[in-house]
Amino acid sequence: MENKLAVEVAKNLLKIKAVFLKPNDPFTWASGIKSPIYCDNRLTLSYPEVRKVVENGLAETIKTFYPTCEVVIGTSTAGIAHAAYVSDILNQPMGYVRGGAKDHGRGNQIEGVVPVGKNVVVVEDLISTAGSAIEVINVLREAGANVLGIASIFTYGLQKGIDRLAEANVENHSLSNFETLVKVAAEENYISEADIAKILKFQKNPSDPSWMD
Repeated sequence: MENKLAVEVAKNLLKIKAVFLKPNDPFTWASGIKSPIYCDNRLTLSYPEVRKVVENGLAETIKTFYPTCEVVIGTSTAGIAHAAYVSDILNQPMGYVRGGAKDHGRGNQIEGVVPVGKNVVVVEDLISTAGSAIEVINVLREAGANVLGIASIFTYGLQKGIDRLAEANVENHSLSNFETLVKVAAEENYISEADIAKILKFQKNPSDPSWMD
């Protein structure tokens, strides 16, 4: 059965142009990889109706998959605002993890009360290779938190990210995903039917530029 929330979130991301699909004029990621997709979920914060769907969806995801959650932690910087909204819906403490420890003051890397011994869920906007989320999880684990998993807005479903999450022994639940987005994009004429195979070929092996042929 099709996940209605995944479809709704995909439609919203496309509508507000948080996601661009350009299989014939690809973007260049920081890694140098040529990609037919670019995703900026920060834009959801600027559209109240879309934001409401996202934040309520993340809260329900935590209730469903991580019912023992006690603290919501955002990733820096994209996950911070989402974690704040979600923690308010759940009436739970919130914090976030910096990309590195401060070089002044108390030298904090975890902002907010350090959740020692607490059940924590990490809120992330986007899962690609999962590197940034896993860095946050490692910091939390080293500080004594029990990380239940990740709740995220969107996942590319890249094999590298899937493998990294498995190696780190952490699960992720995303509101929407690459396959749903591509399907919705084709149905609503953001891309042609002919582009689908090309885009899905990229997903299977992003490092192989032959998907552009």
